[in-house]
Amino acid sequence: MANRIWNFNPGPATLPLSALEKAKADLPDYDNSGMAVMELSHRSKQYDAVHKDAMTLMRDLFGVPDNFKILFLQGGASLQFAQIPMNLLGEGKSADYIITGSWSKKALKEAKIQGTVNVAASSEETNFNRIPAQDELNLSQDAVYCHITSNNTIAGTQFQTFPDTNGIPLVADMSSDILSRKVDFSKFGIIYAGAQKNLGPSGITVVIIREDFIEAGREDIPIILQYRTQADKDSLYNTPPTYSIYLMKLVLDWVKSVGGLQGVEKRNQEKANMLYGIIDEMSDFFRGTVEKENRSSMNATFRLPTEELEAKFVADALAAGFGGLKGHRSVGGIRVSMYNAMEPQGIKELTAFMKKFAEKNG
Repeated sequence: MANRIWNFNPGPATLPLSALEKAKADLPDYDNSGMAVMELSHRSKQYDAVHKDAMTLMRDLFGVPDNFKILFLQGGASLQFAQIPMNLLGEGKSADYIITGSWSKKALKEAKIQGTVNVAASSEETNFNRIPAQDELNLSQDAVYCHITSNNTIAGTQFQTFPDTNGIPLVADMSSDILSRKVDFSKFGIIYAGAQKNLGPSGITVVIIREDFIEAGREDIPIILQYRTQADKDSLYNTPPTYSIYLMKLVLDWVKSVGGLQGVEKRNQEKANMLYGIIDEMSDFFRGTVEKENRSSMNATFRLPTEELEAKFVADALAAGFGGLKGHRSVGGIRVSMYNAMEPQGIKELTAFMKKFAEKNG
């Protein structure tokens, strides 16, 4: 479409054009119902099909085992920061947290309200420019879970391999890299993600939780916050974010059309190789901010020689059709968010722009 730009916003983020066009075509009459999807009752047959299709696609595409439930919740990852320890921590129980950025710090803060928490490792002393190595981890022997943030949107780091926790289940905030690569579910008790980066629009949170974690959840907390409540009702205990789920279903259809998880992972690696290739080739002008072995394939962060040049880069890029490149306000610099729906062509054109900008301003 002529008026669309390459959208590098970190979230809410770009969506597949095919999904947007299908959503447009379905307005204002979905499936000959005479209503738009957001007008349908969440108890209706038309919406029930959307709901079930979205769950089935998520399970099939991500390879979710049968002993995990998929929940469609609200409140974003931020609510999960509190809901997870609220369900799983209590008297005599503790959890480990590996701190790799702002979001894991927020998760830790919420967990401390609910119970005993051990910081197993942190890279804060180096401004979160790396992921703590395995030999740095100070893990508890009796933790209920070990929490990680798999990809850090602000810092631009990502777990390339998940830590060995001696059998303690991982609980992972995968908001910014869910469904971007294959995952070994045997390591995990819970994977959760706000949808607005890789899965769809804002408004829905996907929680993939092992059944024994549901069963072990506390019953002395509000019913609406118990995982068993939504699991027992297939995420229909209360009115879910129906339109967000419908759009997520369209995004999952798109993932399937490009080769599923294998196809998406290949695309993501191609994009990362192109972008980091230019950063490394022109490292006297584009300075990466994280250790190479911990670079994110979702969010690449770098600096230019001066803040003035960074401001000019963002402005000139927007004029050229590249939006959302300004780094997070807490760290500055440039951030390129290249989630699943970002086409490789977008990175190809951006790297060409970067090269010309460096040659002109270097």
